[in-house]
Amino acid sequence: MSELTHFDAQGEAIMVDVSEKDMTAREAIARGEISMKPETLDLILAGKARKGDVIGVARIAAIMAVKKTPELIPLTHPLPISSVSVDFAPNRERSTLEIEARVRVTSRTGVEMEALTGVACAALTVYDMCKAVDKGMVISRIRLVHKSGGRSGTYIRPEE
Repeated sequence: MSELTHFDAQGEAIMVDVSEKDMTAREAIARGEISMKPETLDLILAGKARKGDVIGVARIAAIMAVKKTPELIPLTHPLPISSVSVDFAPNRERSTLEIEARVRVTSRTGVEMEALTGVACAALTVYDMCKAVDKGMVISRIRLVHKSGGRSGTYIRPEE
């Protein structure tokens, strides 16, 4: 098991020094889902939610969250984000909306936290926009499914 990197020898929180790392192209893909009543998913997909275009607003929220990650997650580095894409895949059989965020950067540190934050914020936005009709929605399975670049190389979640 590797050592935790966000603490110094005295156990105090630190921001990891990445100045000696190489600048490399890095990418992270995260996924999550929000489950809901079938009628709620129908409203979203038909574009008939009272608050407007749920998927469009959730996509913008995810992109904004990616860019604001260092303000939300302590000890993350501000990064010059190169690209963010956010996709939504409905699953009518399971009554879920799968969310995927793909984030790219050329930097000294990765963008895993940014991708995860984007997915979480997209799911929260869906919940906020639909809670009037479905307070029982459940946000779940937020996870990193792919990361590449940097010293540690490529990671691909086995079950994806």
